[in-house]
Amino acid sequence: MKLAILGGGGFRVPLVFGALLRDASLHRVDQVVLFDLDVTRLAAIGQIVRQMAQGVDGSPSVAETTDLDEALRGADFVFSAIRVGGLQGRIVDERVALDLGVLGQETTGPGGLAYALRTVPVALHIAQRASEVAPDAWFINFTNPAGIVTEAMQGVLGDHVLGICDSPIALARRAIDALGLPQESTTIDYVGLNHLGWLRALHHDGTDHLPRLLSSPDLLANTEEGRLFGAQWLRALGAVPNEYLYYYYFTREAVAAIKTGDQTRGEFLHDQQGGFYAAVTANPGTALQVWQRVRAERDSTYMKEARAEDESRDDADMAGGGYEGVALAVMAAIASGEVADLILNVRNAGAVPGLPEDAVVEIPCTVDRAGPHARHVPAAEEHMLGLMQQVKAVERLVIEAVTTRSESAALKAFALHPLVDSVSTARALLDGYRRRSPEIGALFDD
Repeated sequence: MKLAILGGGGFRVPLVFGALLRDASLHRVDQVVLFDLDVTRLAAIGQIVRQMAQGVDGSPSVAETTDLDEALRGADFVFSAIRVGGLQGRIVDERVALDLGVLGQETTGPGGLAYALRTVPVALHIAQRASEVAPDAWFINFTNPAGIVTEAMQGVLGDHVLGICDSPIALARRAIDALGLPQESTTIDYVGLNHLGWLRALHHDGTDHLPRLLSSPDLLANTEEGRLFGAQWLRALGAVPNEYLYYYYFTREAVAAIKTGDQTRGEFLHDQQGGFYAAVTANPGTALQVWQRVRAERDSTYMKEARAEDESRDDADMAGGGYEGVALAVMAAIASGEVADLILNVRNAGAVPGLPEDAVVEIPCTVDRAGPHARHVPAAEEHMLGLMQQVKAVERLVIEAVTTRSESAALKAFALHPLVDSVSTARALLDGYRRRSPEIGALFDD
């Protein structure tokens, strides 16, 4: 099988390749093509994955290309992990918002909307090319904001596009482990959108064990979410939120922590990865060792603004998820019929009452040869559904803004987002992003 990885020069690509090397199934990937427009980054990641493959029997062949059609042609699966505008674009997303006193974060709030305005036009172009040169390929989207990008691409490729994220399954695994339940036979009730969802139940042997976790401060203290949200708030919710809901429930604290930090997350990664790619280019023979060291540093500082100054993520938290494992399970299920239960971003099709049929939602699915099948979930509580409806309306306005080049739709998206406090702030956000982000300026100025 051929796998094309778009954004093949990205820092996290070796995680995917590592999962491929561990795959011992009969229906495994034997050809990987890395696509990227940045030849320096592409060559660096090519070095790393080849070093990973040394001495591994049956490892996939690896090729690099800057030609999109060449990467897509003949692919059975396509992973998309692109970053339009690079990390400099992420810095703009963060700083424009923070300068106006609102959340500056990669996928949540106005920064996420700016990221989507830059990314959706490119994602739609990729989808159009895939429809021409790889019409039967399954498209697995890692590109953030995953819910918006997946929904936009489904407008071209239909249900052959699905989105994945490691946050929901990592949350569920940590909760299951804290309760001492078996991972394989515990059923997860999770509902939401990408980076906006709630774990509502964990069923094993006919019993929902989540109330036991919520009633125990000691058990909660052993989870990232328990430390992040606090036992009192989790008991009040009666559910465990996805970590990104910290930005909604503790907005004031999150904004203050980011503003008082020495760097935004984008600035930290820009400096870190600039040094990383330069080091690999200068000394290709040590590429894998350098990547492993930088990856550990990157993981340990994730969502730093949500933790106390002397608090760090422990090893269990950092090992709790793995989007590369989710992607591999999707491929195995489709290629070989090994049925898998996963939390994915898929078309709603009535699975979540109260949201549009064609909206992309993040919910438990069963995956088989025919692809993912969304499982209908119990109705969400009003506060959950209300937040999902508002954010989904904003996401769809972003897609409308791109496909119709409508500045009015973009303004509505910023103004109606729950983390933007006034229409005046929304206007200033849109103006700031148009001035400082070339891709957004071009979208509305042509």
